[in-house]
Amino acid sequence: MAMQLEFYLPKYWATWVGLGVLRALELLPFAAQRRVGAALGRLIRRLPLAYVRIARRNIELCMPTLSPQSQADLLDAHCQSLGVALCETADTWWSSDRRVHQLAEVQGLEHLHAALAKGRGAIMIGGHFTTIEIATRILGTVVPLNVVYRATKNALLSHTMLTGFARHGKPIAHDDIRSMIRALKKNEAVWYAPDQSYRNKGAAMVNFFGIPAATNTATSRLARISGAPVMTYFPQRLASGRYRIVISAPLENFPGPDPIEDTQRLNGLLEQQILKAPEQYLWVHRRFKGLSADYPNYYGSDARKPAPATAEPHV
Repeated sequence: MAMQLEFYLPKYWATWVGLGVLRALELLPFAAQRRVGAALGRLIRRLPLAYVRIARRNIELCMPTLSPQSQADLLDAHCQSLGVALCETADTWWSSDRRVHQLAEVQGLEHLHAALAKGRGAIMIGGHFTTIEIATRILGTVVPLNVVYRATKNALLSHTMLTGFARHGKPIAHDDIRSMIRALKKNEAVWYAPDQSYRNKGAAMVNFFGIPAATNTATSRLARISGAPVMTYFPQRLASGRYRIVISAPLENFPGPDPIEDTQRLNGLLEQQILKAPEQYLWVHRRFKGLSADYPNYYGSDARKPAPATAEPHV
């Protein structure tokens, strides 16, 4: 993708510095990256950032049975996971397929191959884990992949992200439903994560860890329109330094007659995965938002109105 002249304007100089640091981190051995990332996460934890407060609140809401000390420990571990994720982003954008793939243990690839053998494509549902960048890169090393994304407000970062995506898959804008359906009709895999707050057409209040939250219910409709099977794709960063990537078998009796019930089913599967490594879920997102003004304000002064669109499709 061609570099735009505007990216050399002063407003992007700080971004260039940040990209330079990430590029240098990519050159380090993976073990050194993790140490740097964990140290950066410990720094993040001590800064008075709204994201840290939001993560603390989400952990309180979703993990109420944990003691205050255990919740604090989880927040510490989550911040370190965020720091490591920055290094993983560098690897996602610039490392070779061979370097990335050698760290991955991909389980269930036969499920994806069997689904594609039927000729209707495959819808792969993930979640917003701190491993989201490296996980999609890993999947792109073993199968041609369409990745649904949302551009960032920083045009230079968006350019860098899309260039990285293009090396291992085909990026599809979050609101480009026709391209998603077209890819499925061409018998390709489409990955996206529908687990963030969504308040546009097709939104419904669906429980997440027992709390109603504005959620995109489009997956079942997308599956019905395309005829593509739906399977989950969940990553986990292991203590050994490797990654376990699990592709499920296609969900049975999906889609069902009720998109809300289908969405609740997907949320349940996501919750099960989160509980396996809760520090690796992206708790910094304001997940609990409502569709009406009477919905509780769970985030106090850190609450804010959302952008009009999200990284997930609606059909």
